[in-house]
Amino acid sequence: MKKFSLTIALILTLMLVAACGNNNNNNNAGNTGAGGNNASATEQPAAAQNSLDAVKASGKLRIGTEGTYAPFTFHDASGTLTGFDVEIAEEVAKRLGVKAEFIETQWDGMFAGLDAKRFDAIFNEVSVTDERKVKYDFSDPYIISKAVLIVSENNKDIKSFDDLKGKKSGQSLTSNLGKIATDHGAEIVSVEGFNQAIDLLTSGRIDATINDGLSFLDLKKQKPDVKIKSVDEIDNGSRSAATFLKGNDELVKAVNDALAAMKDDGTYLKISDKYFGADVSK
Repeated sequence: MKKFSLTIALILTLMLVAACGNNNNNNNAGNTGAGGNNASATEQPAAAQNSLDAVKASGKLRIGTEGTYAPFTFHDASGTLTGFDVEIAEEVAKRLGVKAEFIETQWDGMFAGLDAKRFDAIFNEVSVTDERKVKYDFSDPYIISKAVLIVSENNKDIKSFDDLKGKKSGQSLTSNLGKIATDHGAEIVSVEGFNQAIDLLTSGRIDATINDGLSFLDLKKQKPDVKIKSVDEIDNGSRSAATFLKGNDELVKAVNDALAAMKDDGTYLKISDKYFGADVSK
């Protein structure tokens, strides 16, 4: 009986020791070091992707553009989106190692689309202004142009910007060109882009439009018989650049590097010469 009792006691003791060992192991499983700090608490969270990494991870650069503003961004006879800005953007995306994805948007909704992060950048002849620089970041300028005052060929009343007072000028509402018109006393007639402004002008529904001089030259080259003329121009050239939301420093730098490389190896001049017959970066 004594041996039996001792055996039972020994078994119970071993079971108790084993149970205590299991409890200690379970308690220690979620703790490390003195003080029992949880191991997961010491792990560093994964670093958030910067703007360039995010674009590369997606495999595409989403680009806001009009598609109605020749020769910068428009559809050719086959319906394909093309133009100076489009080709520049495509080459930039290529050098970033991603595909250019164009999201066509009316000019007056362009910045709202960028604010809503519908696209990563705008390539659409956006002029760099102090007002815009408060909210947005820009690449290095990739084109310089002058605004011109365009009227119908038989117009004898408007010879300069000062003659716009009381006249109807076709302009995009949020364009800096529209501000030039209002500063000279014009009545603004809202248009979606250059082509519509020219249509209204040639049909006599507006008196004038202030628009890009390069667009005017391209139109006259494509349609030499169009009954319009340029009568005045702004002295200072407007610098246009790709536009980004603030905080995308890595992406902006990568785009600048791509633009610089395109100028160094002659790719930029090739695109520029195709549309304008000149280097429009100067």
